[in-house]
This record gives sequence, structure tokens and C-alpha cells, in this order.
Amino acid sequence: MTQIRLLIVDDSALMRKLLTQLFSEDGGFEIAIARDGHEALAMLTAFAPDVVTMDIHMPQMDGLSCLDRIMVERPCPVVMVSALTQEGADETLEALSLGAVDFVAKPEGPISLELDRIADPLVEKVRAAASARVPRFLRLTDRVRARAAKGAGRAAPAPISARPASRATIRPAGSSAGPPIEDVAAVIVGASTGGPPALDALLEPLPADFPWPIVIAQHMPASFTGPLAHRLDRQCALSVREVTVAEPLQGGTVYIGRGDADLILSRRRGEPVVMAAPARAELHWHPSTDRLVDSAREVLGAGALVGVLLTGMGNDGAQAMARLRREGGRTIAQDADSAVVWGMPGALVGLDGADLVLPMDRIAGQLLEWTGA
Repeated sequence: MTQIRLLIVDDSALMRKLLTQLFSEDGGFEIAIARDGHEALAMLTAFAPDVVTMDIHMPQMDGLSCLDRIMVERPCPVVMVSALTQEGADETLEALSLGAVDFVAKPEGPISLELDRIADPLVEKVRAAASARVPRFLRLTDRVRARAAKGAGRAAPAPISARPASRATIRPAGSSAGPPIEDVAAVIVGASTGGPPALDALLEPLPADFPWPIVIAQHMPASFTGPLAHRLDRQCALSVREVTVAEPLQGGTVYIGRGDADLILSRRRGEPVVMAAPARAELHWHPSTDRLVDSAREVLGAGALVGVLLTGMGNDGAQAMARLRREGGRTIAQDADSAVVWGMPGALVGLDGADLVLPMDRIAGQLLEWTGA
């Protein structure tokens, strides 16, 4: 079995030791370590890692600065190790926007005791990240400039912002797109690994008067979903909020499910509302996309829904959205080329549950077409 080349970057000697022990015992990893961002950059060529785990707060060069350089000089999957705080959430969301594949929450208590609690999800995320797709066009301009500078013996220029190039290919799965739907009541979205940048790409092109509410289940801890909602609210014309109490569904509004709980649609005094619900233990991911879609079908009916399944490992949402399509709803799966991990949308396609399979930068346009907006 081919081993995964893992570079662990952390300024804490204890954390480096414990992570090395964790991945060594799990098996299948060839491990190297770095104490800060400068050492990590040197190891990119010397060790050529398949995946990197990196602390955000380090001396000399912090994790965000190092990640920025990695994405320019030698893009590879990076999993950030982040604190469960407001500051940690904001920094983690910035890391995801820079190209990090995923993140794992740093233990809050004694590291040697708390690491056991996050061991399984950490290993799972690192294994998934090792085969994840780093967006091919992310920071392309920066990479070209950096290589040119390196070849001329100059320091690489400061990074600039660049959006991924558009890819217009549409691959239909099952039935092709039909005429605009006039009576759709809501868009239901599921996302996991790679989701925050995908949500940005989905929401930014939509106008403030987009006629349908958009309800989103993004797999994240509770301390991260509020900052995610605030960040998206600043970046798009729609009103974006985290759901903490029951709220009526309104057009032009995006509802983000609170982490560590589930998000469902229900009725209050005969009117549809969106609300948080205690997480069901039998469901692996929260907020659960499957539970959200099934509740929306029960409250609004399949014909009043469009389901969108975005990047993420696992299969959350695939079964429920396939049922949605069979019962008359419309569904879109993000395509493999633009997804960081094609687990969730790929599972929907495998069930013949997607009306359309679209690159990320074409999904918003399809929603506008179906709404007539």
C-alpha cells in the first residue's frame, strides 16, 4: 500500500510528538515535521508532502502566511489546526479562502488527553485531504509570477488576489434541464469539506432580490458557523444569518445551520419556518443535509424545492436529494473538477439523483435561470 507523505507543522514540541505518534500508530503515513512556516516551506521540495497539517499560530512565519506561500509556490492539500474561538474561526475561514482543504479543532484541555477525542476525525480528514483536489486555477497568476521570479533568482512578488477561471462545461446526469420553475419555494444546499469557498462562489453572483430563501447545511462546529454567516453576509448581496431560533422563510435570505446541531424546516401557525434541532446521534455529520432535505420535502413538497449538493467527503445528502428528484424536485451536483472532495456530490450522481452536474461557477446561473430572476 502506498504511504501518504504527511508533513506536520507545529511550533509545539509536544503537539509534534503526539501527532507523529497518532499517525504512526494508525499506519500508512510517512511523516516529516517542521517547527514553523520557514521550515515547512523548505520541506515542500525536500520532502514533497502529499498533505500538510499546520498550526495557525507559530513564530517566525505563522500558518496563514505559510499557507499563502504554499498555494503560490507548490500547491498541495493543507489541513489547518485551529482554536475553537472567534479569532480561531475567523482565521480558519481565511485559511479556507486561501486554499486550505479542511481544518480540525485544536484540543481545548490538556493536549495529551484531548487528542484522543479528535484522533478519529483528524485521521479521517487528513486521509481525505491527501487525495483532495487543490483548485487548479487558484492563485494561478501568483504561481506564474513566483516561478518566473525564482528562475531569475529574484524573490517572489507579494501575492495578489485572483479568482478561479471559469469553466463552462455542463455534464447532464439523468434528465436535462427543463424550463424555468415558477413555483419553487426554497433552495436547499449541503456542503462539507471545501464548502466555505464554494458557498462564497454560489452566493456572490445572486442579487439581493433573489426570490427564494436558501437554506444551507455546512458541516462545521458551532463556534464556526456564526463567523461563516457573518463572512458570507459581508461578501454577497443577500442577507445571510445563522439560525439559532425559529424563523419564517423569506426570499433574498440565506439561512446557515448552527454547527453541532441539525437544521430543519417545520411549520408554526401554518407557516413554514427554519429552525435548529438537536443533532441526531445516528447521523454522522451535522448539520445533517439528509435531515434538512427530508424535512423540507415534508413541509413544502418536493416540487417546491431545488437541492444543491456541493463538495464534501462522505455521502450526506445524497439519499435525500435522490428521493427529492424522484418526487419531482430539481437537483444539482457540483462536478468533480471543481469540487475539493467529490464524495457528497459524487454519491448523488451515483444514485442517478442529479438533474445537472455543474462546475461551481455555473450553479448560481442555473438557479437564476430556474427562478427567472
